[in-house]
Amino acid sequence: MTEQQFTIEQYPEQLAVVRLGPGAPIPAWAESSSIFSVTATAAETSVVCAARNVPKKVPHERSFTAFAVVGPLDFALTGVLVSLLTPLAEEEISVFTLSTYDTDWILVPKERAEKAAEAWRRRGHTVAPAVPA
Repeated sequence: MTEQQFTIEQYPEQLAVVRLGPGAPIPAWAESSSIFSVTATAAETSVVCAARNVPKKVPHERSFTAFAVVGPLDFALTGVLVSLLTPLAEEEISVFTLSTYDTDWILVPKERAEKAAEAWRRRGHTVAPAVPA
């Protein structure tokens, strides 16, 4: 089986993953970001937003670089994340992933971003700077 090749865009803004309490309102500081995601469960609310905006007292991890698979991706595609995460696992690069309707996002620690891009290129994927919308 031939592995599918993807184009991956790298975003310049440094991101944070923030932990808020269950049912917490989304703070205004979280919304001024080029990439903004909220996932809420009964146990917590997680926010991905610009690292520069996160108050130091709020539980969070930073700095992440975001990569997005150029989409939209067909919902019938299988193995997209496996093909993109396997090279990172082999390089021992940790990830935080999220998906939207159109595509998959992979956040990697800022200091490992170039190593991640190199690992994908070795597998035949294209990595390029994100094109502003």
